[in-house]
Amino acid sequence: MSSTHLATFDGLVKRYGDTTAVEGLSLAVPEGTVCGLLGPNGAGKTTAIRVLLGLATPSEGSTTLLGESPGSPGFADAVRKVGTLIEQPAIYARATPRQNMKIEASARRLKDPDRQIDELLALVGLSARADTRSGAFSLGMKQRLGLALALLGGPELIVLDEPTNGLDPAGIVEIRELIKTLPARGTTVLVCSHLLAEVELMCDRATIIRSGRLVAEGTIGELLADYGTSAVTMRVRAGDTDRATLLLQGIGLDAASLGDGHMAITGPIHGGEQINRVLADGGIYLSELHTDKAHLEQVFLSLTSDHDEAALPQLETIA
Repeated sequence: MSSTHLATFDGLVKRYGDTTAVEGLSLAVPEGTVCGLLGPNGAGKTTAIRVLLGLATPSEGSTTLLGESPGSPGFADAVRKVGTLIEQPAIYARATPRQNMKIEASARRLKDPDRQIDELLALVGLSARADTRSGAFSLGMKQRLGLALALLGGPELIVLDEPTNGLDPAGIVEIRELIKTLPARGTTVLVCSHLLAEVELMCDRATIIRSGRLVAEGTIGELLADYGTSAVTMRVRAGDTDRATLLLQGIGLDAASLGDGHMAITGPIHGGEQINRVLADGGIYLSELHTDKAHLEQVFLSLTSDHDEAALPQLETIA
């Protein structure tokens, strides 16, 4: 494959009757990364994934999977090299995890899969329940088994929809750390999740879509820098608040008095040192300074909340 993008969407449009689920979506998933696909319910995430996997036909535009387009001679082989965990994992309730894995290995025509099955069950924390019927499993345990099934055969790309669904806090951390290791194992990850704090910790890159349209894309650091707003609270002498406000406005920051010398600062803040230096140069000295850094949740809400469509960022198509 000549491209380093394992999945691409090029001007993808998907309509169902008069409803447009995806509108002109263009993005790429670079090899060796963990990429998040984020959007509110109904934003078009699942529809886009279904088209990518050949489960739905685009109305306009195109997608590629491991360099192959749906309907091309190599597409079926590309699909076999992709692991998926979409919505509920496909599990035989009367079969044990080990039996489910063997059934899947047989369907994929994998040779001598026993060692790999044992390794994957250990990887997702199911070794102790490997021979227990899966039907009695909790949702979190079924998610673990679904992840093991998706990783069977060493896929080049794995597509995960809410992979930590049903897990307790310890399980969420465990699966998050596992997903972060997958690129080093040769598996690129495309993950959809509503747990934005987890996406921020898990993913290298993220794409945010709203109403089927891409509104922001980049590394987590780029998204926080471009769309996030850090907040600082500080305290000066009560008589210095007006002058402090003017000094901070001079470097493009907004300041609001909270009373008794306490102030809230917002805007393009580049560390507490920046604020301290500007105020000290003006003869104002801080007695308190607390910084609240921008988070992905804040970026997500600012880009996907109900506002005028014309105000959405207009991004260039990603090659």
